[in-house]
Amino acid sequence: MSVSGDNQHRLEVIHPSPEEAYKMPYAPAIQIVGACDLMFVSGCTPSDLYHHHPHRDEEHIHPHSIEEQTTKAMDCIKLILDEVGASFQDIVKITKYLTDMRDADGMNRAMKPYMGDWRPASTMVCINQLSSPGARVELDVIVAVPKKASR
Repeated sequence: MSVSGDNQHRLEVIHPSPEEAYKMPYAPAIQIVGACDLMFVSGCTPSDLYHHHPHRDEEHIHPHSIEEQTTKAMDCIKLILDEVGASFQDIVKITKYLTDMRDADGMNRAMKPYMGDWRPASTMVCINQLSSPGARVELDVIVAVPKKASR
C-alpha cells in the first residue's frame, strides 16, 4: 500500500495472492480510497513534450537504446507531475506501448529509478509504429493528484 502525503487519500494495492506479488513488476489493481483528483497524462515518447504538429523530422531524432528512449519519456511525464505537485508514486495506472516486445525488460529497468518500489496497475501493448517517428516507446499514465496539490 502507498499512502499519499496529504492523508486525504491513499492508494491501495490489490493482490488476490500477495505471496506471489514479487513475481510481477506491476500491481493487478490499484484502488484510490478517499479524496483526490484524477489526471490523465497523454502518451509521452522520447520526443520533447512540446513539439510541432504536423511533426518535423528534426524534432524526432532519438537514441536507439530503449533505456535512453524510456528515460526521455519518463522525463516528460516528470515535467507534468511536477507542475501539479504529484510524484511517480501517485501514478495509479500506466500503459506502455512498445514497437518491439523484446524491449520490455530494458524499458522496465529504465523506469525503476523513477518508480522505485511503487508498482501501479499496468498494461503493455506491442504496436507496429508510434506517432513520433523513430520512437520505440510511448507511456501514458493516470495519476491520483493529491487535493492540496491540484490546481
